[in-house]
Amino acid sequence: MGDDFTSGENLQGNAAYSALLVEIREGRLSPGDRLRETDLAARFGVSRTPVREAIRQLEADGLVTHLPRVGATVRKLGYSEVMELYEMRSVLECAAARMAASVASDAEISELKAISDEIANSGRGIDASHLNRQFHRALLETAKNRFLIKSMLALQKTMLILGRTTLADEDRYKSALLEHKEILDALKARDGEAAERAMRAHIASGQRARIRALRSELDDDTHI
Repeated sequence: MGDDFTSGENLQGNAAYSALLVEIREGRLSPGDRLRETDLAARFGVSRTPVREAIRQLEADGLVTHLPRVGATVRKLGYSEVMELYEMRSVLECAAARMAASVASDAEISELKAISDEIANSGRGIDASHLNRQFHRALLETAKNRFLIKSMLALQKTMLILGRTTLADEDRYKSALLEHKEILDALKARDGEAAERAMRAHIASGQRARIRALRSELDDDTHI
């Protein structure tokens, strides 16, 4: 019976961990937000033990930190960390785009096009952000390099705590759609160099939008 109880708690802990990841991904928990075990346990319908374990796992992932007199909070990345994150993202995703141009099947490219079309029809915001992650994940898998995929998935977890999606901004949303088209055109042409250039421009554009968002947050904090 003890083993069954422990197994049940592990399952609840995994569920709480997944639920917290979703809340961070969807922006319901933002960088700097405090994670109160009692509130989260009531929200997820579990005891505090699996919530505590989920928070520990998020801390091991680098997504949660403990602040003096505050407790567990969603980690807030510093400016230099954000820049380093985008630098690594550019390295990995540019490599993925170059590889995908050589090995992607017509069906895989069609699927990428379908996801991009869904983004265009979704409107800016959370839905666009969710579909955008699907687009980049699908392109990564199209590259067919398991070590590249593993490295990128680790990076994507940290990207969850970048903050509010930049695709909520109308200009960024429109430019991202055009950038996706450039990537897709290069993939269809089987042009690895063009695909890499298009992806680099896409990541750089996202980085500029993120910098603007960070500056806006700093301005808001200054005027509190």
